[in-house]
Amino acid sequence: MKTFDLLLYFTIVSFLFFGMNCMFNPRMRLEFTRYGLNTLQRLLTGFFQVMGAVGLLYGIFNTKVGIAASAGLCVLMFSGLLVRIRIKDSLYKSSPALVFMVLSGIICYRFIKLL
Repeated sequence: MKTFDLLLYFTIVSFLFFGMNCMFNPRMRLEFTRYGLNTLQRLLTGFFQVMGAVGLLYGIFNTKVGIAASAGLCVLMFSGLLVRIRIKDSLYKSSPALVFMVLSGIICYRFIKLL
């Protein structure tokens, strides 16, 4: 298995987990309140994370879908990073958004190279 495949599968599993957690975990409700975001924004964030993961999975078979999904997740994580900066979170607390933004960007780049 190639490094890209491991990175892709890790990202898919992570976003499925985080997306479901975002929608259904009571602790995430409190976190989104701390972020200054409402219930609809929390549910949309979780939905987009799950759909992004599904898009990455489908991207294995359709490169253009993989590009769209990884670019969308990159934008979503950039938005999450901006929220963390706005509420003055530490670098440690902000690092997951930053790391997954970079991972999504790398995946997007690799999908583009497959065209």
